[in-house]
Amino acid sequence: MEVTLLGTGDTTGTPTVGCDCATCERAVELGVERTRFSVHVHNERTGEALLIDFSPDFRHQFLRAALPAPDAGVVTHVHFDHLDGLGNCYRITDHLDVHAADEVDPVTGESVAGTVAADYDYLDRLAVHAETPHEPFETCGLEVTLVPVEHPPLLCYGAVVRDPATDAQLSITGDTNFAVPEASRAALAGADLLLADAIVPAAACEHHPKGGDHHDADGVPRTFGGKHMTRAGALALAEELDAERTRLVHAAHYYPADEAFAEPLAVDGETYEL
Repeated sequence: MEVTLLGTGDTTGTPTVGCDCATCERAVELGVERTRFSVHVHNERTGEALLIDFSPDFRHQFLRAALPAPDAGVVTHVHFDHLDGLGNCYRITDHLDVHAADEVDPVTGESVAGTVAADYDYLDRLAVHAETPHEPFETCGLEVTLVPVEHPPLLCYGAVVRDPATDAQLSITGDTNFAVPEASRAALAGADLLLADAIVPAAACEHHPKGGDHHDADGVPRTFGGKHMTRAGALALAEELDAERTRLVHAAHYYPADEAFAEPLAVDGETYEL
């Protein structure tokens, strides 16, 4: 399968609108960007394409990458930067299967699948499939498993995408802090490619009202505030999961300019053959 990182940024993306920080200026100088998160997975065997999360930058991302509309999608959670691009599918596809978790979120009173179905009921060509976490389902000739992660206060999921013909595996942590449940860690482990949430460097925690959490033995915070991993947290999780290759995604423009585009931080447009 061919994996394309359509969007590797956080809620505001990099460059951020109206921002003249050194990191945003450096992105412009380099001609790179981190739009809101989205991952395209092409199954060469079937010719089908699966989209993980529907970025608000959907139109820009697909035109930039010269890709047709996806055949199916997965929504990891209901924050706008992962869901609101679904409306872009209006009139550009004859049918779209969208898979999301079936667990009822006590905060919203409905599951992710329920929210997608309710918010996009005007998309009459949309078929929403409610999936049970940790139970694999098939789409686009691939095996996909949603795994619970920790992104309070809402329920959120990572995703494991496996090609049953080659056993190639893509693991995506989704938006999460470092306290990923053990069962989910086990499912995410051993990937050919791991995409790990790494919103900021650990030093940025001193500027967050909640500081940092899940400190390592040296006191370095692996969680920023309570909702996302720091770079240190993402790298620690990647080492534990023993991924063959790791790319850090969902990065904010709060990385210092001299660090923001260094390995293994991803930028939009990267492609990988698994």
